[in-house]
Amino acid sequence: MPRQTLLAIALLAALPLHAQQASQTIPPGSDTRHQNDAKDKHVKDLAGVVVTASALQDTADTLSKPTEVLAGARLDENRAATLGETVSSVPGVQSSNFGPGVGRPIIRGLDGPRVAILSGGLSSQDVSTVSQDHAPAIEPFLADQIEVLKGPSTLLYGSGAIGGAVNVVDGRIPNGPVDNGFSGRAETRFFGGDQGGNTTMARIDGGNDRVALHADAVYRHAPDYTTPDGRQYNSFIDTRSGALGGSLLGDWGYVGLSASRFNDEYGNPGEPGNPVLGERGVYLKMHQDRYEAKGALNDLWGAGNGLRFSLAHTGYEHTEFEGDTPGTRFRKNANEGRVEATFGSRGGWQGALGTQLSASTFLAIGEEAFVPQTSTRAWGVFGVARRSWDGFQLDLGARVDNVKSSPVDAASRDFRPLSLSLAGGWKLSDAWKLTLNLDRAERAPVEEELFSDGPHIATLAYEIGNVGLRKEAANQLELGLQYQADWVEAKVSAYYNRFDNFIYLADTGNTWYWAEGDQDLPVRQWTQANARFRGLEGEASFHLARNDSGDWDLRVFGDSVRATLANGGGNLPRIAPARLGAQLRWQHAGWRVALGATRTSRQSDVAANETPTAGHTLVDAHLSRHFDSGNLSWELFADGSNLTNQVARVHTSFLKDQVMLPGRSVGFGVRVFF
Repeated sequence: MPRQTLLAIALLAALPLHAQQASQTIPPGSDTRHQNDAKDKHVKDLAGVVVTASALQDTADTLSKPTEVLAGARLDENRAATLGETVSSVPGVQSSNFGPGVGRPIIRGLDGPRVAILSGGLSSQDVSTVSQDHAPAIEPFLADQIEVLKGPSTLLYGSGAIGGAVNVVDGRIPNGPVDNGFSGRAETRFFGGDQGGNTTMARIDGGNDRVALHADAVYRHAPDYTTPDGRQYNSFIDTRSGALGGSLLGDWGYVGLSASRFNDEYGNPGEPGNPVLGERGVYLKMHQDRYEAKGALNDLWGAGNGLRFSLAHTGYEHTEFEGDTPGTRFRKNANEGRVEATFGSRGGWQGALGTQLSASTFLAIGEEAFVPQTSTRAWGVFGVARRSWDGFQLDLGARVDNVKSSPVDAASRDFRPLSLSLAGGWKLSDAWKLTLNLDRAERAPVEEELFSDGPHIATLAYEIGNVGLRKEAANQLELGLQYQADWVEAKVSAYYNRFDNFIYLADTGNTWYWAEGDQDLPVRQWTQANARFRGLEGEASFHLARNDSGDWDLRVFGDSVRATLANGGGNLPRIAPARLGAQLRWQHAGWRVALGATRTSRQSDVAANETPTAGHTLVDAHLSRHFDSGNLSWELFADGSNLTNQVARVHTSFLKDQVMLPGRSVGFGVRVFF
């Protein structure tokens, strides 16, 4: 039976269907400590969580667009070294993999320059879209909440969000007074089994109703891990990150500044060197400094009207070392700013208008500098509007951008993407809700697609850009059904996305001799063709029992996406395989226990010259004990992953045939909230 059919059966069996992801058994993201008493905390707690990535500052349960929020206990249990791995429990979202140091979110089969990685609503401005071995400069352990916008999100975040966006909210610039004048959290965790190392973080917030200050730091060290087949050489990670921030506050709003630094060093397990001879493999050293200013002015032209602004300057650099010899160096300097004005109800309509501007310069130096120095300038203007009637909500939006990419010693290219969106939500009853989304989104080609010309050793190919590329356009239709009751919250959605002028790497049939590696590399050129993406995803949380022995909950989820070139052109490469998963949770008197399993199907719908990947089932477990003592709360926890020691490979990875996921591993630690 096809896996899509199995997935549909599992999801239909879970009906009635789920409401928003925010309706999980976790406290609001604004709460820095966990709730000890979980009674009646399922729907009501997160109904008020604000999705900051929404122009109208919506709560998660009012959005018609497909949006997920990770916060509270669920976020704590899913935090990992990479952003992609942290959010991979969300239906429709998986992670790329270039070893444990690199994991970028893949949303509904789309990744790279089609998925925007945001920090507080502004681009992370790293170079993770340029190559699959480049990590995003984001630290998941410092997030208050992580917001996942699935499907075209270009209205608010421009051309690079045609496939979706992941926004990390870290609170480095406080936007309100600190409860009781002082709060914070700290955590340290150690790993054993097939993974070793430790991660330690701390965060402190303090102030009064006029001034708020913030400080945070993270340290991570993880040596090479072990797989069921032995050691995975050159899979180490070392990370150091920290920030200082502060704001002036008042009834008028807030304005604040922050400065942060992100240092990361990680190995490329696809090029491990020669451990027998003591020759070190290829590894990367990353450094990013970031300075931000943010603010909001309340009720400027009447109650419910306001203005938000944010600015960021980012200086990024990483060097790829071959053994102890510095190799290619990548640099990027970027400035970005956005302003949003919100308007309260007028004639039943709410709305927001905004503008976004950015300027960046990308430079690569060295043997693998396959993309020339390029300056990119972009601006965009957007507007959204909402009208609600009895049981019906209508959302409209439009955005136009101008993107100009100018390489050194070559002609520049100008693009003007246009995006339009229509979304509706019908409240069929107190429990049922139907949503429909129609999107037309356009994307401008990025530097590597337009101007690359050289060997890209990370993908073992010679890549050639195409300066004649046109705008890429996504036309998506999505239908969703949600159900919310005392005993279950569930949702399911199906989508069809027709891409015009989809940009992808095509094999030319030619080869190029790589002298250093003594091998012929395939020559691949960026080209365009129409493509089709269609998928199904859903989840349901059943509250099985609530009594004196505790609360029992069962969560099931699944997702599947199929992606092909139009007119019989075959499958697109590295498309995430289908998944089915379940987790049983028990919570009582400060205890939380969870046991889950996720089945990842075999991926045999592969492109030409792409190998299939076997399926696998990963079994995970979590145990924690929460204590409250006055203003101090703390938590002891233990986690187990891949408990059955399965051989598992990530199909979306260029290294899937050489690199496995870690074998049976455990982690344990302590969290403190104050």
